[in-house]
Amino acid sequence: MPFLANTPVEKMTGPYVRRWWALIVLCLSLLIVVMANTSLIVAAPDMTQDLNLSSSELQWVIDGYTVPYAALMLVLGAIGDKYSRRGALITGLLIFAGGSVMGSLVDQTALVITARAIMGVGAAVVMPATLSLLVATFPKAERVKAITAWSATSGLAIAVGPLVAGWLLEDHSWGSTFLINVPIAVVAIIGALVLIPPSKAEGMGRIDYVGGLLSIVSIGSLVYATIEGPHFGWGAGPVTAAVVAGVGLVAFVAWELRHPHPMLDVRKFRLRPFTGSMIAVFFFFFGTFGAIYYSTQYLQFILGYDPLETGVRLLPLAGAVFVGAAVTGRLTPKLGVKPMVVTGMVIGTVGVFLLTQIDKGSTYTDFLAPMMMLGFAIGLSVSPATDTIMDSFPESELGVGGGANDTSLELGGSLGIALLGSLLGTAYRDELADLVGGRLPTAAMETAKDSVGGGLAVAEQIAKNPAGGAQQAQALVDAVHEAFAHSIAQTSLVGGIIMAAGTIIVLAVLPGRRATRKHRREEPPAAAASAGEEDSAFV
Repeated sequence: MPFLANTPVEKMTGPYVRRWWALIVLCLSLLIVVMANTSLIVAAPDMTQDLNLSSSELQWVIDGYTVPYAALMLVLGAIGDKYSRRGALITGLLIFAGGSVMGSLVDQTALVITARAIMGVGAAVVMPATLSLLVATFPKAERVKAITAWSATSGLAIAVGPLVAGWLLEDHSWGSTFLINVPIAVVAIIGALVLIPPSKAEGMGRIDYVGGLLSIVSIGSLVYATIEGPHFGWGAGPVTAAVVAGVGLVAFVAWELRHPHPMLDVRKFRLRPFTGSMIAVFFFFFGTFGAIYYSTQYLQFILGYDPLETGVRLLPLAGAVFVGAAVTGRLTPKLGVKPMVVTGMVIGTVGVFLLTQIDKGSTYTDFLAPMMMLGFAIGLSVSPATDTIMDSFPESELGVGGGANDTSLELGGSLGIALLGSLLGTAYRDELADLVGGRLPTAAMETAKDSVGGGLAVAEQIAKNPAGGAQQAQALVDAVHEAFAHSIAQTSLVGGIIMAAGTIIVLAVLPGRRATRKHRREEPPAAAASAGEEDSAFV
């Protein structure tokens, strides 16, 4: 057996022998891409202090990664299909590592945001490549197990990111949370060359670059509007972006319907299994990323845990993901996709609703059950949903399928943080104003209302000021704690309602087993041909 994997998947007469080792490399690549988002949650306080970030700047340090990541996945997945999926993976890892090195070295806000954007471009290449390579490499009979491991890695990264970042921040600056990506990326690149066979679509034809450009404009504008508008007001920029997103989406659909070889065949949204699974992935990560975003702030700012202690306390979520993945691996073949996905969504929704019970006296144990329920829900349901999405695409469009799945995931996560984060900030400001009233100078009050960290910083200044003293400082600390706990409860109520609505939609859209079989018999000729092409690719 040669040291490097040089035989293309398309030329193999049987299943690739080292496919399970290849899966480890794919999961490792996925891990650092997702960790790049979650690790920043616990590194944010240190970055804010060191770079003197405003609320707006911190938001764009976080979301500078998200905009290119979400906007480019569909197009870059298609390019990987056309030319080389393995080449796309390695290229994406190199870009990601380069952005990480830059992020670890710079000390200006604009350059940090730029580094995060470069990492986002790399992630947009890596993410769909991992999924398309997985589906191309594994025979159909083993694909569910492989996708279950892939999905569990996404859930693991949600908890491992804060843990690794917290461990690094014990003795190093926030730049180390960028630099840790580099050795992992190097190992993944070497592993890709040694263990992952080359793969690309056969007879794909020309890429629909016009459709790709319209998708970039539409998704990028949508993500920008939902980040900027709720947090900083619906001024000319966010409103214009929202309009561009709407017009771009209409143009994208019209173009794709007329194009002989569309970037994404929008007729797939007529297929209930595909549409229901896309909606499920979106709502799962909407609720999970939003809940983790404000839960980690409570653990750090209210309960006083340092970054490492916060990361350790998120580990039960990762454990619950693996338990859910083990359960779905056994039950999905027996019960079908719909029962597993809907059950997971119900469990996740209940987990978000449990956070409405948070108050200023809440401890870590009050967050433990909701976090474990969200983790179990991800493990239980994301794998069958992802498998259903990928099963809707022929071999020639696996990268596009991965891009569609990952775009839904990333849109859900970014909208969860943006919308629920905005609601959190509004509820916190209103409650703090009611509790404190006019007892603070205007400038101090504005700082305290900006964020929970700002409120605690004002309390520290009051304690040092002879005109204030410890008693007044403690009163403000109590008010900040109460206001933030109140905002978590209110935000979780809204988040739970949105998750419940998503669950009802998925329940209505996803067909049962009998309906799925009937639906496949009644598929239009084009869709049936695509399904036939995909099945033949794994014979």
